[in-house]
Amino acid sequence: MSGSRCRAAILISGSGSNLQAFIDRAASRDIALDIAIVFSNGADAYGLTRAANAGINTCCIEHADYADRESFDQALAHELDQHRPDLLLLAGFMRVLSPWFVDHYEDRILNIHPALLPAYPGLNTHQRVLDAGEKWHGSTVHLVTDELDGGPRILQGRLPVGSSKSAEDLAKRVQSIEHQIYPEAANWFSITAISDWPTMLNNSWQTLHLPMLPDGLIFAKSWCRNSGCFTGMTSTSEEQQRGQLIKIRCCSWA
Repeated sequence: MSGSRCRAAILISGSGSNLQAFIDRAASRDIALDIAIVFSNGADAYGLTRAANAGINTCCIEHADYADRESFDQALAHELDQHRPDLLLLAGFMRVLSPWFVDHYEDRILNIHPALLPAYPGLNTHQRVLDAGEKWHGSTVHLVTDELDGGPRILQGRLPVGSSKSAEDLAKRVQSIEHQIYPEAANWFSITAISDWPTMLNNSWQTLHLPMLPDGLIFAKSWCRNSGCFTGMTSTSEEQQRGQLIKIRCCSWA
């Protein structure tokens, strides 16, 4: 790391709304994270414009130019490694990573998935939630492993499906949670020495203070890879009225 701040690479494929949340939080210096590079696998991704406007290094490598997934991932890693990232953040990066890439950055890749994992891995989560008549929906920040959307869960935000009748409306509501919990989860890694990441904060209780969400709850969970232990805590409506002061058990995968 550079001093006490984490160097992050953010990988995108589209508009970059979660990227913008990181840009804003990093610029305000209220998270210990600097964005070293923003990478996209498509030159038309608007997130590249967001990054350029903020004076952040950008790079694009088209995956269609490579014969297979691993050769693209090796080219991607070669570019990223020149910027010495401590942490990789997948923010709408619409590529399944090869085992080679995951191993190369073992325990250093975070992703945000628009569902309350382990429910609804994969694509089209908002419509699937509506079709199933679920009461709750949300998003999960998790560590990336070889298993698609199956890595240790770090932090979840949830909201009642309520009156949402379309996947588009539900997606917009879930994004309001994503823009808060993803920078917070990344910040936990940023303030913890790399050598200590595998035992993130030693299961200590932490306090997370988030601004009031319009209609959502913060739902924090921890996952221990070895024991399979799964714990969670949901804020109450009273806690929301106080500004959602919530105690959260950080994840451990020692």
